[in-house]
Amino acid sequence: MRIAIIGSTGSGKSTLAKQLSACLKIPHIELDYYHFEENWREVPDEVFRERINLLAIPDDAWITDGNYSVLRDIVWQRADVLIWLNYPFLFTFARLLNRTMQRIFTRQPLWHGNRESFYGTFATKDSILYWFLKTYHRRRKEYPALFMQPAYKHLKVIQITKPQNALLQVLLQLQEIN
Repeated sequence: MRIAIIGSTGSGKSTLAKQLSACLKIPHIELDYYHFEENWREVPDEVFRERINLLAIPDDAWITDGNYSVLRDIVWQRADVLIWLNYPFLFTFARLLNRTMQRIFTRQPLWHGNRESFYGTFATKDSILYWFLKTYHRRRKEYPALFMQPAYKHLKVIQITKPQNALLQVLLQLQEIN
């Protein structure tokens, strides 16, 4: 089984992917890990695509989490199931703000030692909060149209609209698919 998890920034994609990976005993490919290097440096698209192309092997089982359009032709084409965490705006924004503030105050390291900062969150154009505001509504319109494209007709789309027991909801729907 090859599963791609998508959703707005802060929706819980990585958390769900880790939980699902543990339940199904399928490797988890956290796309952000391969996209960001030290000091939040983004790798060039070609390098990013090459890394994921080597990891998301067509015949192997895996779970990815992330919304990278530059990888869509690799990840979505190879996936069997796409899980869309489509949660309400205020819920997702509050979750993102809470998570970000917690990471700032605890200095929790992310990939390659990167840490979120107060300055980066509230005073730069690279703010994760700004990114959320810029992409949330666009993705909610964009995804249903993408699901209808011939290249992605093979995907079994599971849309989760209520965050309560998301893992259980997904596991039940995956059971129905199989």
